[in-house]
Amino acid sequence: MGLFDKLAGWLGLKKKVVHVLCLGLDNSGKTTIINKLKPSNAQTQDIVPTIGFSIEKFKTSSLSFTVFDMSGQGRYRNLWEHYYKEGQAIIFVIDSSDKLRMVVAKEELDTLLNHPDIKHRRIPILFFANKMDLRDAVSSVKVSQLLSLENIKDKPWHICASDALKGEGLQEGVDWLQDQIQALKT
Repeated sequence: MGLFDKLAGWLGLKKKVVHVLCLGLDNSGKTTIINKLKPSNAQTQDIVPTIGFSIEKFKTSSLSFTVFDMSGQGRYRNLWEHYYKEGQAIIFVIDSSDKLRMVVAKEELDTLLNHPDIKHRRIPILFFANKMDLRDAVSSVKVSQLLSLENIKDKPWHICASDALKGEGLQEGVDWLQDQIQALKT
């Protein structure tokens, strides 16, 4: 099988594996988003809160993603930093209907961006302003303002409005992320 793998690599048939960290506060929709990105026959019907982290995989036309779905519960957020070095991209999920905890999400994002393993790297960050289907949701533009995303000058970033339950906005985000990862490799 080793020879076949090498041949597939030379021919460009083998997909590059990319390690992605999926971060955000608890109940923001991280696991639901990752689940929706998997092929329909591999999706889980019952989503439960992530304890610690889980590893999920999905593929796009040219990349194979290994996603570290990190728990967003307060007692687990200190674990995030142990995975920063390995991460080649970040998906940061925000519950756009939870205005009260938007400040906490911003604090966690600021801590992430200032961490030594992230600060000086040009790592792409995809933001999903999730739960856009809820009545109290604020727009992705407002989420961007509340998180001060315009201050991120040294990393490519993009924000997408999303509804993880319906899968809306997810493909746009993943397409952007795939393009950014491939651009960094060239």
